[in-house]
Amino acid sequence: MNIKALAVYLPQFHPIPENDEWWGRGFTEWTNVTKAKPLFRGHYQPRLPADMGFTDLRVPEVRQAQADLARQYGIDGFCYYHYWFEGHRLIERPFNEVLASGKPEFPFSLCWANETWSRRWLGEEREILLKQTYSMPDHERHATWLAQAFDDRRYVRVHGRPIFLIYRPLDIPDLQAALDVYRGTVQRLIGVEPYLVGVDSHKRGMDLRTVGFDASMNFTPQLGLIPGVMDDWYSKKRLLANLRQGVWNGRLNVVDYQQISAAMWQQRPQHAHWFPSVFVGWDNTARRGQRGVVMTNDGPEAFAHNVRQALTLVQTRPPEEQILFVNAWNEWAEGNHIEPDQRHGLGYLEVLQRELLAVRGVRVHAAILPEPAPDARALT
Repeated sequence: MNIKALAVYLPQFHPIPENDEWWGRGFTEWTNVTKAKPLFRGHYQPRLPADMGFTDLRVPEVRQAQADLARQYGIDGFCYYHYWFEGHRLIERPFNEVLASGKPEFPFSLCWANETWSRRWLGEEREILLKQTYSMPDHERHATWLAQAFDDRRYVRVHGRPIFLIYRPLDIPDLQAALDVYRGTVQRLIGVEPYLVGVDSHKRGMDLRTVGFDASMNFTPQLGLIPGVMDDWYSKKRLLANLRQGVWNGRLNVVDYQQISAAMWQQRPQHAHWFPSVFVGWDNTARRGQRGVVMTNDGPEAFAHNVRQALTLVQTRPPEEQILFVNAWNEWAEGNHIEPDQRHGLGYLEVLQRELLAVRGVRVHAAILPEPAPDARALT
C-alpha cells in the first residue's frame, strides 16, 4: 500500500536576528521549553528531549540524524513550515541548507504558515511583531521562489504535482486569483502546476476546493472546540471544568486528550477530498504559562488509536492521495512532538511504526469507519 506519513516540522530551533530583538539574544524555541514549570500536580513540565538532545537546526549532522530517525520509524518525509512576509523569510536557514546541499536524502514538502506573528503566540492581530500582508506582485515573487523548491527531486508530489499547503487560506484576499498566480507561475517555470492544499485549521471541515484548492488538510488539534479557549482571564466555569480533571485552576484550559480527539473525529470533514492529520498531544504552557491549554490522558497508545482511525480512512483514498500528516515532529513548546522526550522515549515513534506496518502491504476494506471509544460529549 502506498500510504505516506509526512511529519510537520518546525524550523524554529536556531537563533535569528528578529527573535533576538523580540525575545532576547540567543532566543530559540528551547528557551521557552526549558523555562516551563508544572502548574498542577502531575503536570508534565518541563518536557526535555532524549535521543536527539537540544537540537540546533543549523547543524547538518542534526538534520541528518532527524531524517534517519524518522525514516527508521516509517515516516516518509517532513512537511516544513515556511514563513514568507512579502519576500522576507523567517527561520529559513535549515530549509535553505537542505535545499542547497541536497542533504538529507529525505523527501519534503512545504506548508506556508501565513500567520501574523504576535507576542501571544496565537497568530492573532494583537501585540503584533510582524504582520502578514499580501499582494498579487508578491504572490508571483513567492511562486517564483517556491518553484526552485518544487523542482527538487526530493519534493513530495501528488498526481505528479508538488504538494503545497497554505495554513490560513481564507486570510488571502482575492484568493482564487492568487491561487491562479501560483499555478501559472510555477507551470511556466518548471512545467507543472502545484497541487494546492488548504488547511482547515480556522474553518473546520470546509471543502476548500470551493475556493480554488485541489484538496483540504484537516488540521488537528482543532483548539476552537475547547470552550473559551481564546480567553485569558479567570473563569468560574473553567474552574469547574478543570476540577473534573482534578485541577484547581480557573485560568488554565485543561482538557482530556482522548475526549477532544473524539470530538474532532466526530466533526471531521464530510466531503471526499481531504487529508487527515493526527496530533501527538498539546501543552503550550511553555509559551503561554497560565494562559495555556493542557491536554491530559494522552500517551503513545492514545495517539496510536488516532493514527489507526485516520489510517482506516486513508486506505479508502486513491493510491496517489494516501497521505497522513503527523502533527508534529518537533513542536516542543506546544507539547506536540513525536521526537523522543525523557518521559516517553521512542514510544510515540514505535506506535506510529506499528500502525503503519499494520496497513502497508495489506489492503483493508474500510467501508465503515470506526467511531472512537471516548465520549466527546464529556467536553460540553
